[in-house]
This record gives sequence, structure tokens and C-alpha cells, in this order.
Amino acid sequence: MERPASTAPPSHPRSKARDFRLLWWANAADGVGTQASGAVLPLLLLGLGHSAQVVGLIAGLSTAVGLLVGPFVAVPADRGARKRVMFGAATVSALAMGGVTLALVAGDPPLGLLVAVVLVERVATASFEAAARGTVALICPEAELPRAIGRLAAADQGALIVGPALGGALYQVARALPFLADALSYVVSALCVRGMRADLAAPESHGPAAAAPPVRGEDRGEDRGEGRGGRGKALLREGAAGLRLVRSSPPLRLVLVWSATVNVVVVTLYFGAVFALQRDGHGGAVLGAVLAASGAAGLTGALAAPGLAKRFGASRAVIGVSWLLVPLTVAPATLAPVVGAWAYGVLFGLVCLLMPLASVVLQARALQVTAPALQARTGAVLATATTGGAALAPVLAGVLADRVSTSAPALACGSVLVLLAAHTSRRSVRGGLAAEVAG
Repeated sequence: MERPASTAPPSHPRSKARDFRLLWWANAADGVGTQASGAVLPLLLLGLGHSAQVVGLIAGLSTAVGLLVGPFVAVPADRGARKRVMFGAATVSALAMGGVTLALVAGDPPLGLLVAVVLVERVATASFEAAARGTVALICPEAELPRAIGRLAAADQGALIVGPALGGALYQVARALPFLADALSYVVSALCVRGMRADLAAPESHGPAAAAPPVRGEDRGEDRGEGRGGRGKALLREGAAGLRLVRSSPPLRLVLVWSATVNVVVVTLYFGAVFALQRDGHGGAVLGAVLAASGAAGLTGALAAPGLAKRFGASRAVIGVSWLLVPLTVAPATLAPVVGAWAYGVLFGLVCLLMPLASVVLQARALQVTAPALQARTGAVLATATTGGAALAPVLAGVLADRVSTSAPALACGSVLVLLAAHTSRRSVRGGLAAEVAG
């Protein structure tokens, strides 16, 4: 497969390193602030007298909006407005969270205002995330992609540890403080993006990786003649370009299948651990310790991933992790009755340790085989599939735990992972990782 045409980021290595540091800080600040406010938002809504059903509805609506708009807000980013989209999205999010802060200081804000702000912030965050995808490929040499992605993944894992703890502590002082912290984090992100010297405009690329399969009637002159309807159809076609590329590219299909499946398994295992801990009478402190331990394990795995990928190769790393995850997911079903529900927490932490070892390799491979002019839309498709599948995991875990047993989620996950590992080990699938990812 022909690789995308080379990009033209700032030529001096120091400029590249500086831009990556700014991207890292923008990503880290955004993650910590989002986790801090997101962790306490349900507490705020419940404290204002709203029901748990309303809280769940708002969370589901917010997730759905982010999934729907992601592929379409990626279009202007791929057209060359990546930096402007990131800066504008961070600025809008800062204003939204600042508005929530002021409303909470003034009194009890109405539900409609909170829902509107949450949705505005979700759309802005989806825009930022869509535009940020592929940025690392524009400012880092290809050989450095696994290391760079590993550092960004480590920042995400660190945010999962620091953000909720920070939000909970600030909420105890004043309910507006977590949202103020989130607003300030978006200000930091906006300033970091503004300070990047690269224009982040993806150059036009050619070859198999650069273009998605054509669709019927894709004629720009015809679109112009159709007026608004033609422009709407053109936008839909451009938004779907990432989906067409994923469907036509074996490496990208592997990334989608692996990431979506493992993400569903991890979320299902987490809720399985929650149900098991609750069954044995453990409270929130124990659950918090399990979350902190799993987040630390994920951080360690993300940092170690580039070195292990370089040592063992991309194919061996992905296949090895896929098979190792099987016994770690099935073991709770047999060990929990013997050693107690804490086995869920320990084994869940091991799963979180191993998962980044493969996911970092796959993310790097996805960037290598995708032209810069399609990376935002392709990344949005992969993120939509991964997040959408994980949204069903809590329902699956609850049904299995209630109607079968608390060990049923682990057994179901183990069965799914056996199929995934067997699929990953097929020769035709391994071909998608034939070009080893340098570290």
C-alpha cells in the first residue's frame, strides 16, 4: 500500500518538539478539566432535585450528539482549518463552562440552561477532538509516531486519575469550582493551540490512502447547480469519506474491529467489577481504589507501549495482547468465589495495563495508512464506532449480572475476546500490520 505524501510541518526539529509539547499540554489540560467537571455533573443535577433518570438522559443525549456531529465537524479540519477549529472549539467550551460557573454562583440554574450548555460544550469538544486527530502526524516524523501517541495516551490515562479526584475535592469546597477549573483548562488548551507554529493544514495527497472509494453522482458542478440541496449532499459525502476509507482499508478495519471490541469488553468488565464489589458489601472507597489502580495501570501500559512495539514488532504486540486478554477476563469468573471480589479489581487493572500496548500500535498504524487530508474524518469514524459500542456495555453487563450471575459478564467477554484473537491471528489480517511500526 502506498503511503500518504509527506507533510510539511516546521522544518526545524526544535519547532516540531515545541509544537508537540504544546499539543500534549492542550490535550492534558482538556482531559483533566473535562474529567473534573464530568465526574461531579451528576452530583450537581441530583443536588438540584433532578431524578436519576433525567441525569442518565442528559448523559446519553450528550454522548449521542458528540457521536453524530464528529464526522461532519471533521470536514473543515481536513480542508485546512484544523488549527482554527481547535482554537475556536476550545474558546467556545471555555465560555460555556464559564457561563455554568457564573450561573451556579448566582443561584440554582434551570435545567434548560444546564442542558443547553452541556450540549454546546459537547459539540465544541467533538469539534476539538475531530480536528486534533491527525495533528500529531503533521508535527512528528513517522518514526516517532508510536512514542508520540504513547505520550498522548499517557496524558489521557493521567487525566482519568487526576480529573475525578480534583473535581470531587473542588466540589466539596464549592459546587462551582469544578466547572471553573474546566473553563480554565479550555483556556490553557486554546492558548497552547494558538502558540503552535505549524499551520496544521493537511497537504493534498495522492495514492490509495488519499482518497475514499468514489460514490455515484459525485460531481461538484452538479452540486453547485442544485443549490442548498447540492451543498448538503456534498457535505454528507465529505463527512462519509472517512467511513468509505475505513471500509476499503484492511489496516483501518482491523483498528476499528479491535478497538471497538476491546473497549466494549473493558467497560463491561468495569461494570462487572462494580456489581461484584457491591454484592460483597464494598462501598465507594473500594470502587474508587479500583478505578485509581486501573488508571495507573493504563498509564504504565501507555508509556511502555512504544518500546515494546519496537522490540517485538507491531504484529506480535497486537496478537500477543489479544490472546493474553482472554485469560485475564475469564479468570474473575473462577477466582472471585475463592479469593473474593477484589480479584475483579486486580485482573481489571492487568487488562488496563495490557490494552494500551496494542492500541498505541494500532493508532500509529492508522495514521500511517491515512492521508493527512482524511485523518480527522477517519478518526471520527473510528471514535464513533468505539464509543458507540461502549455505550451498550453497561446495559449488557447489567442484564448478564441480574439474569445469569455476577460472573457472567467476564465469561461473555472472554468468549468475545477468543473470537477477536483468532481473527487478529489470521494471515490476511496480519498483513495489515506487515509494515512494522518503528518506535
